[in-house]
Amino acid sequence: MYSLIFRLLFVPMDAERAHHLSFSALRLLDSIPLLGRLLRFVCARGTVRPVEVMGLPFANRVGLAAGFDKNGVGVRALSSLGFGHIEVGTITAHAQPGNDRPRLFRLRKNLALLNRMGFNNEGARQASFNIAAEREKIDALPQRLRPIVGINIGKTKVVEAADAEADYAASTRALAPLADYLVINVSSPNTPGLRDLQSASSLEPIITAVRDTAAEVVDSPRSTLGHVPLLVKIAPDLADEDVVEVCDLALRTGVDGLITTNTTIDRSVLTGAEAEFAAGQAGGISGRPLAERSLEVLRLVKKNVGDELTVISVGGVADAKDARARVAAGADLVQVYSEMIYSGPLFPGRIVRGLESSRLLTRGTGGA
Repeated sequence: MYSLIFRLLFVPMDAERAHHLSFSALRLLDSIPLLGRLLRFVCARGTVRPVEVMGLPFANRVGLAAGFDKNGVGVRALSSLGFGHIEVGTITAHAQPGNDRPRLFRLRKNLALLNRMGFNNEGARQASFNIAAEREKIDALPQRLRPIVGINIGKTKVVEAADAEADYAASTRALAPLADYLVINVSSPNTPGLRDLQSASSLEPIITAVRDTAAEVVDSPRSTLGHVPLLVKIAPDLADEDVVEVCDLALRTGVDGLITTNTTIDRSVLTGAEAEFAAGQAGGISGRPLAERSLEVLRLVKKNVGDELTVISVGGVADAKDARARVAAGADLVQVYSEMIYSGPLFPGRIVRGLESSRLLTRGTGGA
């Protein structure tokens, strides 16, 4: 049924418009009590498989990666699809429109997406109001159904790299009180100069600023760790030695985890005419072509951090077999995004139930 809807309704439509339409429809369904319960029954049945990671009670290991809900307006609705956690954002300290349209493209033959959104969002202040409202909604759910809320923050485009530390701190000040965990995003390819902040000399002061600001503004963190867990999201395009350097930095600075990986700028992961199209376009590639490198980076990170840090794996997870491979390679949690476009609203539940059948579901939760 979803495949037919996708071909007839969404394929002829601009990808970004289709995203907004489907997201609005999901939020509308969730706002009607009877339909919301039916939606959760159909999509999320059998997805409560509790696991503790970073001192937080996740309903299951599968979450929605940042980028889908950029402003924190649909957390409860998205949780009705079976996600154990929703990562909101990326949010910047100041509102910004993002890059010019069109800026989101389906690469259907490769089952991938190309995006150059550019952190379009309403800014940290408005997002704090949105997320607070969503928290009231999810607090009305039974405890076992409440999703963990991660908040992903990035640098405002007009802010110079030299001022990035203060910019990230401003977002933290507004958003940390609402976050179950925080993510520093320095790995999107769509903000000029952002990836340069992955170097140890640039990243360390940002980590320190976010960590210290969160400690100042959060009196009662939801995590049993005693602070708001902090993670860094890294790019798949880092050289292996740079990945190791980030791992060392994370261990040294008290970061709680790493998210591997963001989108890639490597066009060689694509094949056919879509590779030629992407070669002439700016932006990052996500979806199935990212799977191989994402898994490589996961294994490299796990080799270097062991069980000292939580590791969240994202990039090219297409089915439960892929998710099991990530958990087997050391991931504590798995995130999806692009495959949602191609596989529809039943996809998260299938992934969770597929993990349930594996003994890996009850594997030790490194970094918890």
